[in-house]
Amino acid sequence: MKTIQKNPVILCEEDYLLLKRLVGSNSNSTPDEMTLSHEIMRATVVKSEEFPTDTIRINSRVRIRDLANGKESEFTIVMPHDADIQQMKISILTPMGAALIGFRPGQTVTWKMPAGLKEFRILKVENRD
Repeated sequence: MKTIQKNPVILCEEDYLLLKRLVGSNSNSTPDEMTLSHEIMRATVVKSEEFPTDTIRINSRVRIRDLANGKESEFTIVMPHDADIQQMKISILTPMGAALIGFRPGQTVTWKMPAGLKEFRILKVENRD
């Protein structure tokens, strides 16, 4: 069986606190679990002024490529109440939002989606101040 190497997750304090309140605490997660709760638990949390500007966070505009079919997608990752598929705004609680939070361009992310295990490469991240 293929071992999935996990990229480090980096969150700014502001996003960490928002997400922690959103998902609560789940101390029963396993090291290979693909959940937002697990990603929050394993994240490195940094002060906002130290947060790398090209790292995906809440309200980031993201462009990715599905490595299986080469299809590119672009969307913004938002809090659940701001989600609007017509405006390409997806909730942080969706599998895609949870998969990408805390990562940077050039990284490859493997995540369990409704259609099975998928692999994505992050191409571009835009963060507005």
